[in-house]
Amino acid sequence: MTAPTSKTFNTSGVCLPSEHYMIPVLPRLPDVEKMIEGKYYFVIHAPHQSGKTTFLNALTDEINAQGKIYALYCTLEVLNDVDDVDRAMSTIASQIMDDLDSSGVYVFEMFASTYDPNLKSNFDTIIRSLLRNLTASLDKDLVIFFDEADCLSSEPLMPFLGQIRSGYNSRHRSPKSKFPRSLALVGMRDIRDYLVQVRPETESRGLASPFNIKKGTFTLANFSRTEIETLYRQHTEATGQVFEASAVDQAWHWSEGQPWLVNALADQIVVEDLKNDFSVPVTGEHMDRAAETLILRRDAHLDYLLERLKEPRVRRVMEPVIIGARRLPVTAVEDDRRHVLDLGLLKRDEDSRLQMANPIYQEVILRTLARHFEDEFDEEASEARSNRWADGDRLDMTSPLKSFQKYWRENSDALAEPNGYSEALAHLALNAFLQRIFNGGVKVLVREYALGRHRLALFAEGVACPIELKIKSRQTLKDSLKQLRKYMDIYGASEGWLVVFDNDADKSMDEKITWETLSVDGATIHVVGC
Repeated sequence: MTAPTSKTFNTSGVCLPSEHYMIPVLPRLPDVEKMIEGKYYFVIHAPHQSGKTTFLNALTDEINAQGKIYALYCTLEVLNDVDDVDRAMSTIASQIMDDLDSSGVYVFEMFASTYDPNLKSNFDTIIRSLLRNLTASLDKDLVIFFDEADCLSSEPLMPFLGQIRSGYNSRHRSPKSKFPRSLALVGMRDIRDYLVQVRPETESRGLASPFNIKKGTFTLANFSRTEIETLYRQHTEATGQVFEASAVDQAWHWSEGQPWLVNALADQIVVEDLKNDFSVPVTGEHMDRAAETLILRRDAHLDYLLERLKEPRVRRVMEPVIIGARRLPVTAVEDDRRHVLDLGLLKRDEDSRLQMANPIYQEVILRTLARHFEDEFDEEASEARSNRWADGDRLDMTSPLKSFQKYWRENSDALAEPNGYSEALAHLALNAFLQRIFNGGVKVLVREYALGRHRLALFAEGVACPIELKIKSRQTLKDSLKQLRKYMDIYGASEGWLVVFDNDADKSMDEKITWETLSVDGATIHVVGC
């Protein structure tokens, strides 16, 4: 079936309705409509590349099309690295005028052609005066969305919010005083984090002036599986190319609804892999291959997230998750935890444990942190690779893990910390070793990261090999074996491996490097000491 190719998946997030496929706007964040109806000021925050800008543009278009009130989208991205207050206030005013002029709304364009904010106000009141005069010129109420609000640096932030609060308060004091009926600050962080940005750690974290004008804080959620199916169905309706149920399932598995990934996976398959041949149905296998391509390719969006791993406040939260620690260290305060969640690197599971946001992120993160190990594994990896199939129908983990023990015995004392993640060194080294051995031979390498557990499973042509990693501590061997046995049941595996790293500096390597095979509830578990 032939169809035009002008509509494509947009890898920057949710797609613009005039050019691309689009998920309905208001159902994604229904509380926004309530905020506008109630004339409230509020905050929207969501991780990097989660579709915030596209959502806001579509929402602005929808509000203006309804004709009840006016809506203006304004980006503050131009404020990045602008510390001078007067320059920042002038830049914000100019950006508002530019967005009015390019809005496509006639009354906005007329106002922009006649009003000069620089001649009518000083920098202490320029934003308040501009918004007041804009609102007074309109025949209907105004809602304004300030996107990229977290681009405001610490010096201009307080004056900007102070002018907004002043206009907000004057609107309530006098019915004749005009100001936007509703206003949203939109970015990656909650407004509480703006407060942390401009106040020392020792000061109060209460929402004092001018932060106390907000009515609510809302997070733009990831797509649901149903929304992924809806998005892909639009492509089917336009081109005739079918996304099979398995493809939707795997898109959901790999992305967990992260909008950039949902679009990037489809774009990789349709445009790059299938070369816009719409006669070929998209399958789950296509989606798996596309996920691996994204993991290896590491587009700008993924590189942005990986740069954040170097931040101390990110490392304080990420490292305990990688090693499966029972809890975060006392140095990782609540603001650190929220920052990492807002970045979209982590999420909470059904038990409220912190875990990796989606399988693609976790693969990219682990491979990036462990990359500098891989070149050191040539001899051991080659030896293990030559014997990796013990039988024709199962994956042999004995050879790989014995080879890793050899490597660990000879090199563990000299290993460098991977990007400062010293506590995760053992876990990263083993994961990198297995990755190097099975690269190209194993269909999927699945890892589980969460506070309180650390497991991984290798899948080769449907055969599961569950492995549990532990740092030797007060936790008993019995507890660890019990945990792994439950994990094996999930995958129907009769054989598992418990790898225990012993960090006791007083022990020799002969004491640490051990191998014991046990029978636990009818299953075989190998306890691998390192």
